[in-house]
Amino acid sequence: MNGVAAPIVALEPAPMPADVRLNRAVSVVMVVYMTGEALDESLACVLADREVSEFVIVDNGSTCEESAVLKTVAARDRRVRLISGQGNVGFAKGANLGARAATGEVLIFLNPDAFLQPGCVRELVRAIEGRLVPCVVGGRILNADRTEQRGARRGDITPMSALMSLSRLAQKIPALRRFEVHWEGDATPEHVAAVPTISGACFCMRREDFEAVGGFDEKYFLHVEDVDLCWRVRKHGGLVLFHPKAEVVHLGHTSHTSPLKVEFHKGMGLARYFRKRASGLGPRALALLLAPVVIGAAIARPLMWRLKGRGL
Repeated sequence: MNGVAAPIVALEPAPMPADVRLNRAVSVVMVVYMTGEALDESLACVLADREVSEFVIVDNGSTCEESAVLKTVAARDRRVRLISGQGNVGFAKGANLGARAATGEVLIFLNPDAFLQPGCVRELVRAIEGRLVPCVVGGRILNADRTEQRGARRGDITPMSALMSLSRLAQKIPALRRFEVHWEGDATPEHVAAVPTISGACFCMRREDFEAVGGFDEKYFLHVEDVDLCWRVRKHGGLVLFHPKAEVVHLGHTSHTSPLKVEFHKGMGLARYFRKRASGLGPRALALLLAPVVIGAAIARPLMWRLKGRGL
């Protein structure tokens, strides 16, 4: 797609009465690592949803306090399955561990600083029924003030579109607007819509979908594994869908991990992604040349935050 925004195709799901239970068992998979104060509410929101059959929590090495919370939750609710002891193996590997341990036919991956809103699980599962395999459905990710969060629905992420978006040139120069990958400023579709990329903060896949594309690529440690997954779903002839009515409030920036470290992993992930999807000698050479630029741009972001008084 060369970074050009694709048209949104609305796909209205078949109606389902509110009092009808879902036919498929749903497993929520959550990878936890030094999340911070958002964790308690995130856990409570999952367990409050009656459509959740199973809650698989992968503890990638939390603080002592958070580990105690997770053990208490697991002891109190038989739907909870806690996986721990593997250390911080990264998000992709942790999520794959959780998926393999889950027994549900439908998997919902959820960040530990994200709060499921009422009806979100139902809407996600409804939207995926009867779709092509593979298929991934992402929720509408909201900020705390309920505005749509940056990254909830995105265009095709290429080296050019990434650089234009990271530099903000795509926003500042009208001629480059087609390279803007973030679509949260566009009108919200009324129904489920096909998009190139959704957010990994909350999304749904049938188990057969997840297995069809081989799960997450474990060579990503943190960030960009969701972009890679969406790309592989489309590469396999499947669908990536954005659901405007499956809402999740995502706080973000609650982790105790250094933002500099997080952004470094994001840059490394983007560099790997561009190398992975490059075909032909020219594109591969370009991906290699751009790798230090992409990583440097990612690292520069938290440094700029510090200069602006936001701190690390």
